[in-house]
Amino acid sequence: MNYFDALEKRRSIYTLKSSSRISDEKIEELVGHCLLHTPTAFNSQNGRVVVLLKQDHHDLWEMIRAALKAMMSEKKFVKTSAKIDGFKAAYGTILFFEDMGVVKGLQDRFPLYAHNFPIWSSQAAGILQGNVWTSLAVEGLGASLQHYSQLIEDQVKVKWGIAEDWKLLAQMPFGDIDGQASEKVFSDLDHRLIVFK
Repeated sequence: MNYFDALEKRRSIYTLKSSSRISDEKIEELVGHCLLHTPTAFNSQNGRVVVLLKQDHHDLWEMIRAALKAMMSEKKFVKTSAKIDGFKAAYGTILFFEDMGVVKGLQDRFPLYAHNFPIWSSQAAGILQGNVWTSLAVEGLGASLQHYSQLIEDQVKVKWGIAEDWKLLAQMPFGDIDGQASEKVFSDLDHRLIVFK
């Protein structure tokens, strides 16, 4: 599969199975490879990843469900709870963090660029998430990217012993595909791409 094929294969897949066509060891290798080879400003390497499988994966989505239930009406929660069931039905979840201690250290060492380091860190985090997501797709696994971080960050840190400096950015449930993505509609590139020759 060439690079463009891989990019096209990566889609938001919401209907997932609690199985994986690749081993846990292969998942760890894939994520580790992406961590090593995703570029970061000043080679800061401040991306951090936690992979949750089996009961830990289920515990995460029950944690999210409880946090959402506490802030929603019962009527609205019914639909939300069904959505959480879909994420919980996956094989595992990848948690993406950025180590803000590294960002702060760079700000202190290079004050001229201090305001840029959080931006560059966020950009690197997006690249890492995209790399992992595309790598999963190449292996035939589906995934989506979710953002419940503010609701659960403190609980996640306590439950899984995560360093205080790690900021939770996103959650990526993944697993074997049980239903394809909907057709993607593309905006005209004439309004999105400008080339001067």
